[in-house]
Amino acid sequence: MIFIDTGAFLARHLPRDQHHRHARTGWKTITRRNLRCFTSNFVLDETFTLLARRASYPFAVTRARNIYSSEILEVLRPTHEDEVKALELFEKYADQKVSFTDCVSFILMRQAGIRRAFAFDGHFERAGFILWRG
Repeated sequence: MIFIDTGAFLARHLPRDQHHRHARTGWKTITRRNLRCFTSNFVLDETFTLLARRASYPFAVTRARNIYSSEILEVLRPTHEDEVKALELFEKYADQKVSFTDCVSFILMRQAGIRRAFAFDGHFERAGFILWRG
């Protein structure tokens, strides 16, 4: 099981992204091995907004439709209680400038028993998860 973070989505779709080559390799591994993947609606919100700003809105909409129709990706959605727990992490990691989206991801990953994150930032590692890049 792998949790997909915003960076992995962005790097996959934006050739100028510094992690593009690594992201493409990781996505090919996911497809080839038919790995079970998860993300959150918070991550998707962040991803679609950034794709729209860095490429175009039509580009982002097309990618969003493809992501939502994926058969290997499950979208996790936090409850109110999850968001309150994430707020505690947001405060805890304030000195590291961890995003609220990442804090929600940490809560959802722990609840689902997901240890690996397809991500390109060290926040996941510092929170006790394993960075996976394919």
